[in-house]
This record gives sequence, structure tokens and C-alpha cells, in this order.
Amino acid sequence: MSLRGKIAAGGLTLCSSVLVLFLGTWEGNGQNTVYADKLAQGLPTVCKGITRYTSPYPVIIGDYWSDAHCSEVEQLVIRKGQLQLADCITNQKVGQNTFDALSSHGHNVGMPSTCASRAVGLINSGRIKDGCNALAWAADGKTPVWAYVTTAPGQKEFVRGLHRRRLAEAELCKAGL
Repeated sequence: MSLRGKIAAGGLTLCSSVLVLFLGTWEGNGQNTVYADKLAQGLPTVCKGITRYTSPYPVIIGDYWSDAHCSEVEQLVIRKGQLQLADCITNQKVGQNTFDALSSHGHNVGMPSTCASRAVGLINSGRIKDGCNALAWAADGKTPVWAYVTTAPGQKEFVRGLHRRRLAEAELCKAGL
């Protein structure tokens, strides 16, 4: 069973204010002009991390999106992503903070990657705290994960800012446990 029933019953909120504020911290507030995201190999990005992969509208470098348009598309994209996430989480004990942290992770790396992650596997097996830690750390507890970008074929570079985001997601994930 997934979390969709918990959402329908009001046990979890889609697009919570905590999540929207969290995304603003890490994806940017006031990013109304589409820019080439250098961490994503120049992928056109706008608002709070909206790209051509998530937006129902074209995302073209240099275009300007109003605050209202950003808000509309962000709500749509976040809700759609969270419904995908809810389908891959089978642990009914997942609370709002954990759901929001996983939502942020999926918003940044893609929901299919988050759903296939060690973090979600641990959470689904009942090990929520361990799963939260897996958002930022490998199984050895020392090696950062989800904090690297591809710089050339076969080459990756550690990005301190991405690791700080992963640490913040892990803390949000554990808040209230």
C-alpha cells in the first residue's frame, strides 16, 4: 500500500508550506528569468528548479516568468512529484517532514532516482532514521552521496552546496521522529 490513502485522508499535505520554503532556500526564490543551470550541464531552469523535464510549458533561456506563473507551475510540479513519490513509499508511518524531505530530494534529482534510492528502501523497511541519513551519506556513514555533478564523461565533481542540501534534507527528514 502506498501513501496516497494517507494523503487523501488528510494525513499528509501536498505542497506543504514547509516544503515550499525549503525549496526556495535550495532552488532559489525570485528566479523568474530562465537561466542555464551550470550544475545541471546548462539545463534551462526557472523559479524553484522548474525544467523542461517537469514543466508543462516550454522553459527557454532568457524567458521571464511572472511570480504568479512560477507559483502556478511550482504547485503543479511539486504535487505531481509528490504523488509519484507517494506511490513508491509503502511505509505508512512516514510523517510530513520525512515526506517533504524526500519530496525535495526528488525535486532535485528526479523522483525515479529518489524512489530507487537506498534511502527509500530503508524507509520502506521501517528504518526511517537510517533512510533519512541515507539522503546524505553512503552506507559507511562517511562518504557523501547525491552531492556530485558530472563534469565530463566518466568524471564527477563533489559540490559542497549539494552536500549541504542533502544534510538539510536528512535533518528535515528526521525532524519529529
